[in-house]
Amino acid sequence: MRKVLVRSMVMAAMLTAVSGCNSYSALQPNSSSYLSAQTLALGINQVPAALAETYSHQLGFNRYTKVKAPNGKAIHIIAQDKLSDNQIVRARSVLEHFLTPYPGSEYGADKTAVANMMTENNATLLLLNGSDDGSNRAAELDGQPLYQSEIQVEGHRWYIEQNYEHRDATFEEILHLVHDTGIGVDQYELFYGALPAYQAEIRNAQVSALASNLWGVGSQAWIQELCAENSLSQEYLAAVVDSYYGLWGAWSESSSYGMWGLYVAKNRSEIMSEDKLGAQLMDNKFFHPYLTYNARMDEGFSGDFSLRIDPSKPYTHHSQYLKDVTLTGSHDSNVVVNELDNNITGNHGFNKVIFSGEFAQYRISRKQEGNVVISDLVDNRDGVNTLNKIEQLVFADKILSL
Repeated sequence: MRKVLVRSMVMAAMLTAVSGCNSYSALQPNSSSYLSAQTLALGINQVPAALAETYSHQLGFNRYTKVKAPNGKAIHIIAQDKLSDNQIVRARSVLEHFLTPYPGSEYGADKTAVANMMTENNATLLLLNGSDDGSNRAAELDGQPLYQSEIQVEGHRWYIEQNYEHRDATFEEILHLVHDTGIGVDQYELFYGALPAYQAEIRNAQVSALASNLWGVGSQAWIQELCAENSLSQEYLAAVVDSYYGLWGAWSESSSYGMWGLYVAKNRSEIMSEDKLGAQLMDNKFFHPYLTYNARMDEGFSGDFSLRIDPSKPYTHHSQYLKDVTLTGSHDSNVVVNELDNNITGNHGFNKVIFSGEFAQYRISRKQEGNVVISDLVDNRDGVNTLNKIEQLVFADKILSL
């Protein structure tokens, strides 16, 4: 559920005041000298001096990354010491996904204004140790919290099992940050956002869904709490987006409701049939129909990872929308492609890519940079796949070594 994001003008002023003070030397525990070359290569660094006095080593913060907006300013991501590097990258990737332009869409073709507005509103994502149990003092700091136990990395046990003990809240919480500080929320004295027209549509859909008992089902006390903090539209949109990207498809406690039973739909088809206005919010407006980021697989994963929906694999309700995957670590790992144009990069183990059809139904070409491109000649099946560091191709009737 949503944590209220505090927009602190005092914090912004304080950060500006200390930005010229290099109070953290290279010998401090959160310095990049204590980060591995592998960590630094992922774009993860020490917490900058301008932030480190607030998001301190004493509070457990030891790493920092960012998303750079078109105006040259940063959307900050600050992590505590129990987060894995892959969890940090996953959080950054989801934020980048939400801010990636969606060509031809009504509000998302150019997201420059949204990203720039986020920096003007001092948007900060806090990646916190543990879970949301009230024990982490850093949760009181300015920023949108996202907890270690809520971030599922593709290929990790939490992701593969989808048991909801570690429910993936990455999309929900990061969307709150984008909504609050970028898209904007109405019903305040001023509108601190870039997309008032889209927010008007979101509000209209939320009001309709609440009135029609499509969302907020059986949770009157929670709804009253959201009313008091003006976060109804943010929570409603998060429920729609979560179901749109398949995050509730594997939830077994309801056959048709998502978001802990609060929302009438678990997947895209149910959004379209049950929540017409919610479906319109997803229809060529702002959100991509697939996941644009490169999914870095957990280094402990081995076996077959499917990008194609498979009822026997609960995680595929979500992974079916991936199209760009990098295997990490050294375990032998394989990828089953979907109908999207996939980019697949292998790891240090032995890697296969698995296709649906027979060998003769594909065209294989090699690029000068070393990539292999596999094009399915059958429409709407396996798409065009660009492969790097892959050892074998598996077809229905043949295995081809590269």
